[in-house]
Amino acid sequence: MTLFVNNEPLEAPQPPTLAATIELLALTPLRGLAVAVNDVVVARPDWPACQLREHDRLTIIRATQGG
Repeated sequence: MTLFVNNEPLEAPQPPTLAATIELLALTPLRGLAVAVNDVVVARPDWPACQLREHDRLTIIRATQGG
């Protein structure tokens, strides 16, 4: 199953959840992480229930601080 993460293709097992895909990408720590699926932001408590479909587009943003 092909997903697009920040416009890059990713082969994922079927059927992936958003939580499983975040784990697959090893995006730890999760603090400061925001994810949108097909341009709709998904709240972190909803990640385990969010089923992804073929060709879904994930936008992942990590908040950073600096000066």
